[in-house]
Amino acid sequence: MSLLQILIFPDSRLRKVASKVLKFDKKIEDLTKDLLETMYSYNGIGLAASQVNIHKRVIVIDITEEKKEPLVLINPKITILNKKNKIESEEGCLSVPGFYEEVERPTDVEVSFQDIKGKSTLLRPKGLLSVVIQHETDHLDGKVFVDYLSNLKKGIIKKKLLKEQKEKKRKKK
Repeated sequence: MSLLQILIFPDSRLRKVASKVLKFDKKIEDLTKDLLETMYSYNGIGLAASQVNIHKRVIVIDITEEKKEPLVLINPKITILNKKNKIESEEGCLSVPGFYEEVERPTDVEVSFQDIKGKSTLLRPKGLLSVVIQHETDHLDGKVFVDYLSNLKKGIIKKKLLKEQKEKKRKKK
């Protein structure tokens, strides 16, 4: 297992749409292990393969305090069951470090996905799990949570992160 480098917004590679996983082999199993290790090391609760520049439809999640209940979703597809019921919650992102903003998402969703062996599963997540699945699936579709914010807020975040990235590069020289 190895730690993977997380892409930081506004990196254009975060906008690439991930492709469907067709082969459920050791390569995908190793990817999920690396994603989990990376997510845990950054104290995250979700990570999409797209965030580490691997554009396959794979996400890992663990919303437990103990970090002992990993959930792997391959080829997730979300169906909104009720467009009227929404929840606003504070979201953060490993690709947008240090920023937390309120995002509105549907509460009633169903997600179909495959597990690490390719077995199809259907889930009706609630609460935080629902939000995290939607957030991570957005990454697979080339979206970042800041896309839900006003252009002003998005611009401020982009400017600050670009400034931080320039300073890090300058310090490395």
